[in-house]
Amino acid sequence: MSNIFDILGPVMVGPSSSHTAGAVRIGYITRVLLGEEPIVADIGLYGSFSSTGKGHGTDRALVAGLLGMHPDDIRIPQSFELAREAGLDFAIHGIQLQDAHPNTAVIEVTGKNHKKLSVESCSIGGGRIRISKLDGITVNCSGESPTLIVHNIDQPGHVAEVTSMMAKCEVNIATMQLYRDKRGGYAVMVIETDQQVPEEKRRWLENLDGVIKVTYIDGEEI
Repeated sequence: MSNIFDILGPVMVGPSSSHTAGAVRIGYITRVLLGEEPIVADIGLYGSFSSTGKGHGTDRALVAGLLGMHPDDIRIPQSFELAREAGLDFAIHGIQLQDAHPNTAVIEVTGKNHKKLSVESCSIGGGRIRISKLDGITVNCSGESPTLIVHNIDQPGHVAEVTSMMAKCEVNIATMQLYRDKRGGYAVMVIETDQQVPEEKRRWLENLDGVIKVTYIDGEEI
């Protein structure tokens, strides 16, 4: 059954839910996952994002999201100018990808405290997005519910530690996806939950041996 959002689409500034509202959310979720203010962004556009994105304002929408704007922000058309005022150095260009959704952006960001992140996301219609890759690791999540993302060295014990922590703080796991680039290499856990994961527990995870970084989407902002 369709809900009213499916029928009417998002409240937004711009001509296209896929190319504008979805693009703002891609930029915004990249900022959230970075966990700090971005100061450098390399934005690669694929498919129709590249071929028609400028006319639809996709480029400005992505930068607006990186600045922390939402799809209904009236400042989206001025995002380039606002980015320069905020000290965000950005570059936008076309890229080639294999087997990617036609509305895909790859954003490589560096934050003010030198954190780095690469996010590949696509706009799937109606303002909705899907995160396809994090730091080159294939994932699959929307950010529409609370989502804990743990980047770690692929070694025994990490999954048990994370799930035990959630059981103790009574956070129910809705879905859990595990990815790695190779055995013993770089791994990512993507865990969607029914409740918010307490901040102190996320900080505890960050200090575990073998955990590289922890990122979090609260599901209410996207």
